[in-house]
Amino acid sequence: MPGPADEVVDLYSRRAADWDADRGRSLFEKPWLDRFLDRIPIGGHILDLGCGSGEPIARYLIEQNLRVTGVDAAPGLIDLCRRRFPEQDWIVADMRGLALGRRFDGLIAWHSVFHLDPEAQREMFWVYARHLKPGGVLMFTSGTEEGDTVGEWRGEPLYHGSLSTAAYRTGLEAIGFEVLAQVENDPDCGGANVWLARRAGGRMDE
Repeated sequence: MPGPADEVVDLYSRRAADWDADRGRSLFEKPWLDRFLDRIPIGGHILDLGCGSGEPIARYLIEQNLRVTGVDAAPGLIDLCRRRFPEQDWIVADMRGLALGRRFDGLIAWHSVFHLDPEAQREMFWVYARHLKPGGVLMFTSGTEEGDTVGEWRGEPLYHGSLSTAAYRTGLEAIGFEVLAQVENDPDCGGANVWLARRAGGRMDE
């Protein structure tokens, strides 16, 4: 049966314009994005999971002359992406179990995976692995303790889930990722819990 995590897609689909307005254009994530981009080859291809409306993160990646493929389960948000950046690839799909049949130089999942329940988040490690080239770089945000909560956004319930910090690290290392950096409650990034990791098996420029 559908659970609270499944309702997130419907919420963002119905209220895509509201989400876009609330997100704003302040790129407070820039220091982390730059750390991520330092490990991406020139002209590289990035997979943005939970890309939202493409603003401001995908825009910043595109401005660095990178190719972006964005995935979001909310059609309303993907419509905004397609109107703003028609030269890029935008896909309506659920990131859970995603299998595009392509590998990318980098994968970013910023404030998106934490809308999945803990069981689904464990499966996401395989999604990361199957979509990154050897040496590819992963960056995502997470919670820090196992469990889930239902908060509120614009008067409607909004689900968040998490694994423990130890479980994220174990999951990444089990499928061959090296954790390059991990910061909890980064005060310079809105209190985000950020992971930066690299898939083993090749050089950055392969």
